[in-house]
Amino acid sequence: MNNRNEHSVSLNVNGRHYQLDIQPWVSLLDVLREHLHFTGTKKGCDHGQCGACTVLVNGKRILSCLTLGVMKDGAQITTIEGISNGENLHPVQKAFIEHDAFQCGYCTPGQICSAVGMLGENKAQTREEVQELMSGNLCRCGANKGIIDAVMAVKEGGYNE
Repeated sequence: MNNRNEHSVSLNVNGRHYQLDIQPWVSLLDVLREHLHFTGTKKGCDHGQCGACTVLVNGKRILSCLTLGVMKDGAQITTIEGISNGENLHPVQKAFIEHDAFQCGYCTPGQICSAVGMLGENKAQTREEVQELMSGNLCRCGANKGIIDAVMAVKEGGYNE
């Protein structure tokens, strides 16, 4: 511990190990953005209502603004910066581009992380189920149709890694 108010945590972010001292009330979102400089994860509402801060923790999608960094000690975290394989885009990223699934782009990192996590859950079988399971990620620009089209295209096997 650095001082009496900080706790030592070990995080694996996008395949790289980090050891840091953080205060117990700091959100995972702020750890990622302010301490580790992964600024692709966006701070939207900071109340868990928009989904802009969605990341994957141990393969499951979470809202990083509602999660304390100390709670994820030892976790495997994937941010938007870790979704692609180097220069090779993830199928969801390719589909978002080809289906014009973004406008301003602010929600796009959270949308992509949520889509990757949701596809990994393998719970959504229909367009309506995809729409429902992605409903926690808001797009204020109105790109929802393109987002659902992109996810369905990946689901139906139209993209390979």
